[in-house]
Amino acid sequence: MPIRVAVVTGSNKGIGLATVRALCKQFEGDVYLTARNVGRGEAAVKALNSEGLKPLFHQLDIDDLNSIKTAAEFFKQKYGGVDVLINNAAIAFKVADTTPFGIQAEVTLKTNFFSTRNMWTVFNEIIKPGGRVVNVSSMNCVSGLKKCNLDLQQRFRNENITEEELVELMQRFVDEAKKGEHKERGWPDGAYTVSKIGLTVLSVIHARRLSKERPNDGILLNACCPGWVRTDMAGPTAPKSPDEGAVTPVYLALLPSGAKEPHGMYLSDKEVQPW
Repeated sequence: MPIRVAVVTGSNKGIGLATVRALCKQFEGDVYLTARNVGRGEAAVKALNSEGLKPLFHQLDIDDLNSIKTAAEFFKQKYGGVDVLINNAAIAFKVADTTPFGIQAEVTLKTNFFSTRNMWTVFNEIIKPGGRVVNVSSMNCVSGLKKCNLDLQQRFRNENITEEELVELMQRFVDEAKKGEHKERGWPDGAYTVSKIGLTVLSVIHARRLSKERPNDGILLNACCPGWVRTDMAGPTAPKSPDEGAVTPVYLALLPSGAKEPHGMYLSDKEVQPW
C-alpha cells in the first residue's frame, strides 16, 4: 500500500501548526509541515519532535508559483500525489497598521485568494482519489458578505458563478480599493474579509468542478471557519486556543473513506453553516 500524505500550508505557527500536531496524532501516513521560511519551518518541526511527534518538512511559499510547482512535483514523485491538502496560509494587516488601504487590499488578496487559487490550480492534478481538501476561511466572510451591497451578495451567492467571474470581482475590489472607491462601490471595509469571502466562494466553485470532472473519485473539498483563535493574527484575547481552532479543519481532513458529504460547504464547529 502506498504511504498516504497530508500537506498543510503556512503551518510553522498558529492554527497551521496546531493542525499538523493533530494530524500527526490522528492521520495514518506522513504529515508535512510547510512554510516559506526554512528556518522557521524546521524550528517548528523540532518543537513538535519534542512532543514526540514526527512531522516532515518541505519549503512552500504559496506566493511563489515556482515554489508551489516544486512542492507539487516532490509529492507527485515521492507519494504519487496528495491525500490531504489543507490551505491554511494567510495574512492579515493589523487594525492599527498605517499602510495605505489599497496596498493592504492588493497584498492581502494576493496571498489569501490569488495564491491559494494557484495552489489548487497546481495541486488539483495530484489530489488522489478519496482525497480531502480544506480551505481555511474565516467567520469574517459571513458577516462581511452581509455588509456587501445587494448586487455583490447576489453574485457571490449565485450557485452558477464561474471562477473567471469571481477572479474579476476580487480584482475589481483591489482596483477600487486603490482608488479609495471600494466603500461607495458596495464593498465592506476590510481586505481580509473580502479575501475570505472570495476563498469561500472559490471553494464552492472548485467543489462543483470536482463533482463534474472527477465524479467517481470521492474527493471532498470544503471551506471552514476555525473560530476566533489566539494567534499572532487574531491577538491574545481570542477565546479559542490554536488546538481548538484546528478541530474543524482536521475533522474535514479526516472525513471517512466513502463519505459523500459535506462537499462544497462552509463549516464552523464541524457544522455546515448557511452561506
